[in-house]
Amino acid sequence: MKNDIYSAFDKTDLRIIECLRLEGRISNSQLAERVSLSPTACAARVKALERKGVIKGYAALLDNQQLLGENMAFVQVTMLSTSAAALSAFNAQVATIREIEACHMMAANFDYLLKVRSVNMNDFRRILAEKISCLPHVKQTSTFIVMESVKE
Repeated sequence: MKNDIYSAFDKTDLRIIECLRLEGRISNSQLAERVSLSPTACAARVKALERKGVIKGYAALLDNQQLLGENMAFVQVTMLSTSAAALSAFNAQVATIREIEACHMMAANFDYLLKVRSVNMNDFRRILAEKISCLPHVKQTSTFIVMESVKE
């Protein structure tokens, strides 16, 4: 028996999940055809995956490069304090900054890793100085500029 997360699902469920991951707006009849099920059986499996929380919802995948800019950077953030209140304040403010595409709390020698989009380096410098460095409880930042995205 495989000892990974995918072993909890049969091959049909995995095919459904992969199809929906790649094409969330596919019709049930097209999905059923791709996974070799009747439309009724396919709909029942999708509903079961939704009830289990495997499928959380459906959303549009946006091209953040077009919306926020082609310049991408990762910013390591080290906090002055990692108290619950400090982390909560930081998290709440990060959620308001549209240029921050992703934010991850880390178990590392820094506290957060931010994925930031900007139009160009001058725009990034402004975002870093006026938005990121001003976030609550930020001690220091380190920036890594992305030269090329190999896999997203």
